[in-house]
Amino acid sequence: MPKRETTIQRRRAIFEDATRLIEREYADDLDLDLVAQRVATSRRQLQRTFAEVGGTSFRSYLARVRMRRAVELLQEGQTPVRDIAMSVGYRQPAQFAKAFRRHHGTPPSSLRGSSESLAA
Repeated sequence: MPKRETTIQRRRAIFEDATRLIEREYADDLDLDLVAQRVATSRRQLQRTFAEVGGTSFRSYLARVRMRRAVELLQEGQTPVRDIAMSVGYRQPAQFAKAFRRHHGTPPSSLRGSSESLAA
């Protein structure tokens, strides 16, 4: 049974609201429940929205935003990796380094001052 156009439009609007919030507040302690509450929907509805509209999960999208910003900060200069980790929303530098390696296939230190472009 095809989805009603109003359902599709509503999910698109929820996705846009949620992604704007993530882009703006990625450094904060964001989780699915908080974002769902902030965009006035349920946790499950937000999960469905990310899957159907975004083709991804909430966690993957948040990680992608954080990793994109981390690459920018690493390439800009000499800010210590632990400070970059904190500024993009990771409490533990080791957790950040592991996530960075998983996402980009290289440790954060390899990008220090580099203009090499990594896929977000």
